[in-house]
Amino acid sequence: MKYYCIGIKGSGMATLAEILFDLGNIVCGYDDYKEYKFTQEGLDKRGIKIYYDTNHEIDKDTIVTYSKAFSNDHPEIKRVKELGLKIVAYNDLLGKLSSEFKTIGVSGTHGKTTTSTMISHVLRQTKGCNYFIGDGTGFADKNNKLFTLESCEYQKHFLSYHPYYAIVTNIELEHTECYKDINEIISTFEEFVNKASVVIACGDDLNIRKMNVNNKIIYYGFNGDNDVVAKNVKLTKSGSSFDVYMNGDLYGHFDIPLFGEHMVLDALACITVCDIEGVKKEDIHDLLKSFENAKRRFKEHTFGDVVTIDDYAHHPTEIKVTISSARQKYPNKEIVAVFLPNTYSRTKDLMDDFVSALKTADKAYVMDIHCDREKAQDYPGVTSDEIISKVPNAEKISIKTADKLLKHDNAAICFMSCTNIYEILNKFEELLKNKNK
Repeated sequence: MKYYCIGIKGSGMATLAEILFDLGNIVCGYDDYKEYKFTQEGLDKRGIKIYYDTNHEIDKDTIVTYSKAFSNDHPEIKRVKELGLKIVAYNDLLGKLSSEFKTIGVSGTHGKTTTSTMISHVLRQTKGCNYFIGDGTGFADKNNKLFTLESCEYQKHFLSYHPYYAIVTNIELEHTECYKDINEIISTFEEFVNKASVVIACGDDLNIRKMNVNNKIIYYGFNGDNDVVAKNVKLTKSGSSFDVYMNGDLYGHFDIPLFGEHMVLDALACITVCDIEGVKKEDIHDLLKSFENAKRRFKEHTFGDVVTIDDYAHHPTEIKVTISSARQKYPNKEIVAVFLPNTYSRTKDLMDDFVSALKTADKAYVMDIHCDREKAQDYPGVTSDEIISKVPNAEKISIKTADKLLKHDNAAICFMSCTNIYEILNKFEELLKNKNK
C-alpha cells in the first residue's frame, strides 16, 4: 500500500512512517520544517522522500494521514481532500498496527519514551520486538510477535490502541487543552488499561491507585505494598544500582547507567514485563547495564569544564528530575536551566509548578513560549516573562542572545523542551567550540 504522511518530521509521525515502510509499504510525506530535525534520521536511512511544497503529484490510491499540528485550512490538507484521497487518522493507523501484534502499550504522563526504549532494547535482542518510540525511532518486522508502543494520552489517542500489556508509569495533570481536570485524565487512563489483559503500573503513584482496574494488575515501585519493589537503591555519579524483589522474594540486582530515581522506576516496569515474557534475568541485567537512553533524553556533550545536556523535559515534574539528575552526576558543577515553554495552555495551568521546578537550578533562562496549535491572543498575559518574574535571578534568552551562557564555567547546562530547543543548543555549542579553539 501507499502512505502519505503530512507532518512527517513530527516525532510520532516519523516513527509511524518508518514502521509502515518496514512492513513493506511505499511511504513518503510532507513537512513545513525545511531544516534538519533529529526525528528524520530514520526517514533518511530508509530513503523516505520528504516534500516541502504542494506541487508534487500524489497517486490516487494513496492513504493519507496527518499530524494534528496541521489545521484543516493548511494548503496540503486542503489539497489531499480536494483530490479525494482516503484519509485515516494517525491514532487509528496505530490502533490497527497494535491489533496485529502482541502489543506492550507504554503510557504515563512522564517516562513513556525511556521505558519504551528500555523494553524494546531488551526484547529486540532476546525475543525479537517491533517498536514505536516517541523520539522518532521505529522498527518493524512482520515475523516479530511483540510490539512495544509508546501510548500517548494526548486527545485520548491511546484509546484507539489494542494493548495486551498496558504499562502506566505515572498520572499527572497535563494536556490541559484537551482534559478538563485530573479526574478526567485518571478515568481515561482507566479506560486504556481495561483494554489490556495485563496491567503493569507504578503503585507509588496515588492517581494510579485511584483507577478501577478490571483485569490482572502488577504494581511496581519503592513502597513495600507493591508486587515488584526496588530496594537498596544507590544513586552515584556513574549511574544507579538497586535490588529487585518480586512478591517479597529477592529477584536480582541491577545496574543502569542512568540518573535519578525515576529511571529506577522505569527500569522496574521494563524488568517486570520482560520477566513475564520469559526473558532470563541475567539477560535483562546485562542489557539494561548497556542501555543507552532515547534521543533527546539527557544527551550530553562536554566542552572543557562545561557540559551541555539536551532533554525533552517540558512538564514541571520532568524539569525537576532532569535538574536533579544533573546534580547526581555533576555534584560539583553549577546547574543551569535553559527552558523553552511549549503551549500557552500548559504554561498557564502549570505556571506555579514551572516556577517551583526552575527554582531548583542554580540559574534559569527562559525563552519565549513556542506553540504550533494555539494562538497567543487566546491566552492574554500568558508569557514566559511571568515565569521569569517569579524565579530568582532568572533571565530571558533567545538564539540571538545565546552568548549569555558563555559566562558559566564549570557548569552543567540543561536545555529542556519538547520543541526545538536544540536550535539554541546548537548555537551555544558552536560558541563553545570557538571559545575553546
